[in-house]
Amino acid sequence: MPGWLPRAMMLALALLGCFQLAGWAFDRLVGLLLNVLIAFFLALAMEPAVDWLAARGMRRGLATALVFLSVVAAVAGFFAALGSVLADQITLIIENLPSYVDDVVHWINGTFHTNLSSGKLQSGVLHSDWVREYLQQNAGSVWGLSATVLGGVFQLLSVFLFAFYFTADGPRLRRALCSVLPPARQAEVLRAWEIAVAKTGGYIYSRGLMALVSGLSHYVFLELLGVPYAPALAIWVGVVSQFVPTVGTYLAGALPVLLAFTVDPWSAVWVICFVVLYQQFENYMLQPRITAMTVDIHPAVAFGSVVAGTALMGVVGALIAVPATATLQGFLGAYVKRYDVTDPRVHGRPRRSRRTPGRLWKRRNSS
Repeated sequence: MPGWLPRAMMLALALLGCFQLAGWAFDRLVGLLLNVLIAFFLALAMEPAVDWLAARGMRRGLATALVFLSVVAAVAGFFAALGSVLADQITLIIENLPSYVDDVVHWINGTFHTNLSSGKLQSGVLHSDWVREYLQQNAGSVWGLSATVLGGVFQLLSVFLFAFYFTADGPRLRRALCSVLPPARQAEVLRAWEIAVAKTGGYIYSRGLMALVSGLSHYVFLELLGVPYAPALAIWVGVVSQFVPTVGTYLAGALPVLLAFTVDPWSAVWVICFVVLYQQFENYMLQPRITAMTVDIHPAVAFGSVVAGTALMGVVGALIAVPATATLQGFLGAYVKRYDVTDPRVHGRPRRSRRTPGRLWKRRNSS
């Protein structure tokens, strides 16, 4: 047996063990890594505002706390406004439930020539065996739902805690990272960090501006139609349509359509038309102009990055796909050398021949 073979086998076994250990650790820590990634991009989005306050004499920790409190207050206000709408609608549905049941029973009796009674139907449903068995089987899931809610709250607090430290200690973190790199690499890291801050902050602020415009537009239209809870619905449409990727527009427009349908079916039709028309205006007129000044990324590239991010990391990937792609595009654009294109075919114009037909005819006649 060669002398190197036992050492090679031991090295291969050690590498295999390290690979298995790394895979096991990654599976256990993937949730924490996703939270850290979300917190990092959230810190990048908050850092321009914190830097603006710190440049005017405010301590960085206090500036970070003020910015985060503003974000938390905005999120709490959004959910409070949405919760008031949902609570009022649920109360209205519960109060009108007997009349809804009577209308359904009357329609069934008139359509199918039956003789149903709403009182017997309600008592039969409430006292049936399948309802009792369903409640008994799903009583234990209340604990599972409570654990899921508590886990989500803990993850949210973890994200905010990491984001707070990343933002408050941003300069110190950059110094610690650059201290282990040579000067040439330090310049590249700092440039990449600045591009990431600019692109992520620009993406968040552009989305916030488009959410403001969308909310005001839908508020005016819903007020003109007389749809109830127009301010809360406008906030819902503005936030969800801009910050929920891919399906945000459809989720945002569904709630105003349903509430408008309770007022008048034609109002729901007009709301659908306005949502579709405004979406076209936003896609072709508003969004390209705003994102060109902030993120500077093509809409097709943004859509593809959202699809790829969703396939890789789910909702988290969809949320951070656009700022990550914009950061990568800006970083590559700083190092890739570009040249002027002189060929007219690139601009959609046919290439002209050097010899025109008139000159060619004159040469043939002279010969």
